[in-house]
Amino acid sequence: MKRGLITWDKTELPPAVFEQRLARVREELATRDLPAMVVYSDVWRSNQGRFLTNLMPYWNRALIVIPRDGAPILLCGLSPRVYPWIKSVTILSDIRPNLNLAKLREENGWTKIGALDLPLFPCDLAIPDAVNIPWNAVHPEPDEAELAMYRHAAKMTREILEAELRSGAEDGIDAIIPRLERKYRRAGAEDLVIVRHKNTLSVAMEYRGHWVKIARPQLESHTELLSGPYPYEFCAESALMPGAIFARNGETYRLGSHGPELL
Repeated sequence: MKRGLITWDKTELPPAVFEQRLARVREELATRDLPAMVVYSDVWRSNQGRFLTNLMPYWNRALIVIPRDGAPILLCGLSPRVYPWIKSVTILSDIRPNLNLAKLREENGWTKIGALDLPLFPCDLAIPDAVNIPWNAVHPEPDEAELAMYRHAAKMTREILEAELRSGAEDGIDAIIPRLERKYRRAGAEDLVIVRHKNTLSVAMEYRGHWVKIARPQLESHTELLSGPYPYEFCAESALMPGAIFARNGETYRLGSHGPELL
């Protein structure tokens, strides 16, 4: 359950970062000769929309429309009373109070449009004449801002976990877990899963839309998963999927087709 306050620290993620990401989308639209791309977002599937605009809709769903020539447009069912908050934590300024994509297309004369990962859209959101644009077409590799956020989230997760394990060693793991919950939430965790497996604690934590996964004790040599929407289960390095971002002994890697690549 997401209980953390959604904010936007522009020193962590400057507006220019999002402009660069949108520029990559527009390049893809130009290549495909499409006027716009629509991105689906809800509380469970917000990573793509957040990467592109910093939007994470609470208990609702939304469509982010990115025109090839123009600013992004948000279609959502949220009350207009939260529009000022949305504008303060995202790059979005044009917000419309429904999911009427058909009306928007008619207004702009858009016939065929792109849809990001179209096969994953909810079945009740039919989009006629839509062209699937896979995620890796607009996100072929993590940018430096994304890597910096993963590293920061991993550092924070690691430091809190290891400090609590040291200070609470005599109390036992079961007593440590609620204290970890409090400390992570106060540090800015938006979503959190803490799992005990025998004498190992595993923490999956979302910070500003970036998930990391840390497990202890594995202090000598360990792999930390730094990407993926919900990395709840501990994953051995040998089981990582291509494109996964992970840390090994303090260095950040991406799993490529020929093995780990140092980032």
